[in-house]
Amino acid sequence: MSSETTDSADDRTSHRIVERLEHIQQTRRVRIMWGLALVCVVGFLFVQALSAVGFFTEAYNWDHFLESLRDFFPITVYFSKYFAGVSGIDGIPFIDFGQYWAFISEENLVFDPDSFKTFVSNPIAFLFGNSFGIFSLFGEAGITLAVGFAGTILGFPLALLFGVLGSERVTPFPFNFLFRGTMSAIRSIPALVWALIYIPLASFTPLAALLAVGTDTIGNLGRLFTDELEEIEDGPIEAMETTGASRPQIIVFGMLSQVRTSFIAWTLYIFEINVRAAVSLGIIGAGGLGEVLDVQQGLLQFTNMMATLLCIFLLIISVELFSQRTRAWLRGDEPMDLRELVLGLPRRLVESLAR
Repeated sequence: MSSETTDSADDRTSHRIVERLEHIQQTRRVRIMWGLALVCVVGFLFVQALSAVGFFTEAYNWDHFLESLRDFFPITVYFSKYFAGVSGIDGIPFIDFGQYWAFISEENLVFDPDSFKTFVSNPIAFLFGNSFGIFSLFGEAGITLAVGFAGTILGFPLALLFGVLGSERVTPFPFNFLFRGTMSAIRSIPALVWALIYIPLASFTPLAALLAVGTDTIGNLGRLFTDELEEIEDGPIEAMETTGASRPQIIVFGMLSQVRTSFIAWTLYIFEINVRAAVSLGIIGAGGLGEVLDVQQGLLQFTNMMATLLCIFLLIISVELFSQRTRAWLRGDEPMDLRELVLGLPRRLVESLAR
């Protein structure tokens, strides 16, 4: 009898295992079907979007496009004397970076020698004179960097205020949505449009770009602060409440102390974005590398445009390297010396792509 009971229990167990396996297989089949349906819907919408922008109706002149790239990448042929007797080969073509450098140095895109001489001759007067000219050392790139940096600092206080008050942990629902709504309204308007709004106040100047970047920072950075506060631990807050701490003390020491490092990291991230935005705002006349790029495009000087783009790339990479190393220091990672930072960059890029 016990043997039959054991066999019956084993059969029920086997049956449940089979049912469970069938259920898992059925779930996988359903997921695959939903995945395929999602891919089809996204693909259909992608084709519709291409059709909406005229991708299938426009006539593209690829030959002219490839030929025009020579204006961006000037080619100089070297070692022509070694190929004098070879038909069809004039030499080895290389991109002539000398033309790029000639324009960069002539227009002081990344370095202003006159400002540097003034700085060396009298650094105190240069730094603390009638105008703070540290950014002028970097030429046009310094204007772009100054707009991104000052805009981030200008928008940070209100971003912090709105970000904290927009959290439901600080301001009860629905009053917190007054601050969330304000940040959403700011984010709904791009920085480029904010610059157009500020033009009557500051004309087509870097100041208009600075005000636009500062306003945009309030919405973007404040939202990140709010989301970060929503994820904090309740333990430190409850511990402070049991000790009779006041509401401001709980907010400062119980909440903000948990997200201090994250707030700094997010601020650095927004700083990177603001420097990129400063380049875009320069195109509408707000100064810096963006304005140089726009002027050269209007003159159809595509080689000079490419030289300016290289300066923009150098500026953005430098800002990102600074931001990344600062965030690593905040996380407590091992410090990296300058030699490893520069020479190890290709290896780190390969490792990142291999993940």
